Amino acid sequence: MTLHDTGIVVIARNEGERLERCLERLSGRAAVIVYADSASTDGSVAAARRRGVAVVELDPARGLNAARGRNAGVARLLELRPDLAYVMFLDGDCLLVDGFLEIARQRLEQDAQLGAVCGRRRELQPAASVFNRLVDLEWDTPVGDAQAFGGDVLVRTEALREAGGYDEHLDQGEDPELAFRLRRLGWRILRIERDMSLHDVALHRFAAWWRRHKRGGRALAQGFWIHRGEPGQYDLRECASVLFWGLALPASALVLAPWTGGLSLALLAGHGILWARVRMQRLRRGASPADASLYATWITLGKCAEALGVLEMAWSVVRRRAARAVEYKDYQRDAA
Repeated sequence: MTLHDTGIVVIARNEGERLERCLERLSGRAAVIVYADSASTDGSVAAARRRGVAVVELDPARGLNAARGRNAGVARLLELRPDLAYVMFLDGDCLLVDGFLEIARQRLEQDAQLGAVCGRRRELQPAASVFNRLVDLEWDTPVGDAQAFGGDVLVRTEALREAGGYDEHLDQGEDPELAFRLRRLGWRILRIERDMSLHDVALHRFAAWWRRHKRGGRALAQGFWIHRGEPGQYDLRECASVLFWGLALPASALVLAPWTGGLSLALLAGHGILWARVRMQRLRRGASPADASLYATWITLGKCAEALGVLEMAWSVVRRRAARAVEYKDYQRDAA
């Protein structure tokens, strides 16, 4: 079924066959499909054009990030069809689940206050690695009115225009930041109890998982810095939590050890409080005890990577240099 008032923007960098599968699944779903490419070197642009998809190639000299890709994709989309009422954003390593687009659009039609609708993103191969499994658990978020959305979301064009699109100063974390501005403008965000997309995260090494969490910490810090002093205290609490659990607590335990005869190392037991809290939250959401324990363990460890990301962002502010985007997937880094 083709939705004639809806367009789709896909962004990617070096996703290769993943992108081709993504575009194949989208064929005939919307009035227009635009692919925004971030200087891929794997033939992604040619593959998209072979499928008849409109292509926008970002200039790497201006810097590459997802926000730029999405904004460029929307601009091209509305050049081709300025009357579009809705835009579906999708990452190039994702497959749109049948039926989601139609149901999400129906929700937007029924409620004029809704600015965006998202659903449940699932990992395509959760059993392929422990890291894939962790990401799949991470995306199991509550349904109903939501504070944020991720890279896959159906947005009302009117709301997107009012917010001014994605903030291209952000090299990561651009999705929740846009959601923050939409809510500040009075728009609501709804997460429905429906599978939305299948994502091929392809995390098979600890180093890639660590980079992903460090990237998350940088996103929190960058979002906080951009909105510092504004109402809403964007990401302030999240940054404080990351710095406490991932830096202050372990650093205090280690630095004070020589002066306390090692007694300060007992502070590290405080991570058990975080572990228990995260595990209980997962259990309340219906996770199995094994999955809840797995998730809590790795999230607790991930605070250290996130804290490093916050520090990296702070250092870039001190040096007055723009933070660079972090590619965490091994195959993207190898193809660059």
